[in-house]
Amino acid sequence: MGILIQNGRVIDAASQTDCIMDIYIKEDMIASVKDSIDRHDPCDTVIDAKGLLVLPGLVDMHVHLRDPGQTEKEDIESGTKAAARGGVTTIVAMPNTTPVIDCRDRVEYVVHKAEQVACVHVLQAGALSVGQKGQLVSDIPGMKSAGAAALSEDGKSVMNAAVLRKAMLKAKECDLPILDHCEDIDLRGNGCMNEDSNSVRLRLPGICNETEDSITARDVMLALDNGVKLHLCHVSTYGVARLMQMLKREGIKSITAEVCPHHLILTSDDIERDDPNFKMNPPLRTPKDVEALREALADGSISVISTDHAPHTRADKSGSMRTAAFGITGLETSFSLIYTELVEKGVISLLQLVEKMSYNPACILGLPCGVIKEGHPADLVLIDPNAEYVIDKDDFVSKGKNTPFHGRKVKGRVVRTICGGKTVYKG
Repeated sequence: MGILIQNGRVIDAASQTDCIMDIYIKEDMIASVKDSIDRHDPCDTVIDAKGLLVLPGLVDMHVHLRDPGQTEKEDIESGTKAAARGGVTTIVAMPNTTPVIDCRDRVEYVVHKAEQVACVHVLQAGALSVGQKGQLVSDIPGMKSAGAAALSEDGKSVMNAAVLRKAMLKAKECDLPILDHCEDIDLRGNGCMNEDSNSVRLRLPGICNETEDSITARDVMLALDNGVKLHLCHVSTYGVARLMQMLKREGIKSITAEVCPHHLILTSDDIERDDPNFKMNPPLRTPKDVEALREALADGSISVISTDHAPHTRADKSGSMRTAAFGITGLETSFSLIYTELVEKGVISLLQLVEKMSYNPACILGLPCGVIKEGHPADLVLIDPNAEYVIDKDDFVSKGKNTPFHGRKVKGRVVRTICGGKTVYKG
């Protein structure tokens, strides 16, 4: 038995496909993709996708599930339900949990729990250093053997370059990419938003671009010198965008980068008051930064869009930006925001959206998903591109309601998410 999807507009970046086609799913794999498929095979479900987009399931390389130890903010079950609602079928969970995911046993905890409660694929990233303290390299081989798909110190940088270099060499030995949070903690200080006229207006301490630029330059040079696959997380500055364009011109493919929807859409000008829902790390930058990020995304220098989904409790995001936690949620809004603000406005094409939100991240992680092709995983998302709705944080299935996009009108509603051949969300 299987699922037959008929009459959908299939968008596949790998084959540059954009046409009306049928897809037949058998068990957990795509069995056939053709102009027309007759119902000669037994089907549990026949879906008429006329007027809908049919895309490979989205792959989000940067998600905080807060599990173990911070499950009042999110857990594997709630986080994967949020992913499914947003059309995301594969996520990479960051290791800055309590305790930190820095050894084999803790990776196994996530893997085993995900097998029990997750409705989408969960990949775990292991920490680069023990306890994310930046002093001792973690058990990278042990975490790889337990199923870790990547390494990251997300939430901070390894400030000791010698420790980072040792971790990079071990990552290379284990063939694991490093998902790199670039931030000079001394330059950041107690900053809570971008350092510009808006931080002066709001009388809030700022975070300068050099906080990100300086560590990015260091880590890129270390990675190039040691032959490491380095993926730059949540880039936000003009300087890093230009650096990625330079690396692309040089033909360097081992260094990749992602940008988040909020850094492509919002600027510090949008922060009208001291509102913790606009506090994220890195912060919202200036229109000059946003324009550079959009240019680098459009020309392929920045190859991935990820969310940095960072759910918090209401208490964590109350009061002043000075004391509130960094981070916003993103899994349930990423597609509609990018489709509305970038595709509809001609910044990138729909094929480029699929490339950057599905195919490219799958390639970086070495996964067989991210494509619509016979013999590949049946991870798909069906979207009504004409459906308009207003983002309502109180409607989120994520435990985190912290978003600066509450009340924003968008287009492109996820109507069905299929993961491993099973419908995991139906709107």
